[in-house]
Amino acid sequence: MRFPHLELAAYPHDRASEHRGDDAWLESAWQDPETRVLVVAGNRVRPVDGTVPWVAPVDLADLAGEGVRVLLGERDGRVWFADVVDASYATGEEWVGIRDLLPHLAGAGVEQAPLVFHAIGLAEWLFATRFCPRCGGRLEPRLAGHELECVECHRRQFPRTDPAVIMAITHGEPGTPDEQLLLGRQEAWPAGRYSTLAGFLEPGETLEDAVRREVVEETGVVVGEVTFFGNQPWPLPASLMLGFRGRAVSCEIQVDGTEVQDARWFTREDMRAEAAAGTLVLPGGVSISRSLVEDWYGGPLPGSW
Repeated sequence: MRFPHLELAAYPHDRASEHRGDDAWLESAWQDPETRVLVVAGNRVRPVDGTVPWVAPVDLADLAGEGVRVLLGERDGRVWFADVVDASYATGEEWVGIRDLLPHLAGAGVEQAPLVFHAIGLAEWLFATRFCPRCGGRLEPRLAGHELECVECHRRQFPRTDPAVIMAITHGEPGTPDEQLLLGRQEAWPAGRYSTLAGFLEPGETLEDAVRREVVEETGVVVGEVTFFGNQPWPLPASLMLGFRGRAVSCEIQVDGTEVQDARWFTREDMRAEAAAGTLVLPGGVSISRSLVEDWYGGPLPGSW
């Protein structure tokens, strides 16, 4: 079975970290007509004709000196950059964030996903990290956009990734018609929308214990065995989604009413029938949540967000 979330990471690029401090190499790469650049305004991109708009550096003459040149790396015999400019350039509804960009990365655009995730992730960090947390001084980019240094105390800042767990929790004899999958929904979601549970890792906590804690906090369900499924970069704004399978040792649901408004157990037949009827709306095909659900179900399901 193919998992779309794994396809989004299936074409990694050489991040060329050894060149990030080599100004001569960076300038030479920027002058190369084969080099490609993605313009990111704040943390938004403007798709063109349904595709991610990579351009040659010469096409960015009107932005000369306006942005931070971020080296993404090398792939397919060329160098790839992002040009991160001020958010004020993102005028009009055609500029979209990463969530709205995801459909353009499915299918034929999937090879671009690691480069785009790298670009958006760093752009979000540069957009949000303006001042030194130690002294409040101004930060300046270093190492081709992968480091910020305070001009006052010279403390360095680095991009951060926040690990989050996302889990398919099951109850009952595996593979039988009575086996059930736990899904939850938030109050703000449209009617019928359900997803696997998820949450952030806390300091001093293992990933497996984060799975158990989040499930019991949100639904009251106690989880025993936890096994790793896979992971997905998720720059919304700066996460790595770590997928797990878990076996529940209790099945009574008591939602917290804060993060989760409702939670239900679904058999495979429940899921098939409700997804077909449109009364159950599952996450989109590029999300690791969808892959977790369809891995348990055993095949594709109709409908998505």
